[in-house]
Amino acid sequence: MSKLSTKPSISDYGKSNWEELYFLAKHWKSDLEFYKDDLRFLHNLIEKYLIWITKKENLERVAEIRNKEHELTLTCNELYQKVSSHLEMASVLAKGGKETAKKDFFTTHGELENEIAAFVKTFRKSRKEVFKVTEYVMDSEELRNILDS
Repeated sequence: MSKLSTKPSISDYGKSNWEELYFLAKHWKSDLEFYKDDLRFLHNLIEKYLIWITKKENLERVAEIRNKEHELTLTCNELYQKVSSHLEMASVLAKGGKETAKKDFFTTHGELENEIAAFVKTFRKSRKEVFKVTEYVMDSEELRNILDS
């Protein structure tokens, strides 16, 4: 039976060149910067419509989403810091670090890859939910009529 995952193992990372791993981590950092901006946009979107909500049911839905967005923002910031530290370690190791430090780097690299993949999956799901709830709230509160006036 073949493996379902195409993700490299730690030993495969050991065969990778430092430059590839460094640029992959730089790409992660860039993506996380984008997600931080997008989370800020979603937060502003939620806040913009919050003032118009009158129904308790809608306030509860929006409160749930605000909590999820807050958690996502914290996770994104934490991942951003981890990737920044990881990039610093990569540059130090590329200049000739110890073998044990290299093994730790590869382990961390794989863990970060998993964490970022999980974050992106959660982010996408949350983003869809924000737009779905925003649309529902606008319709149920008749916000389109208020905003078009």
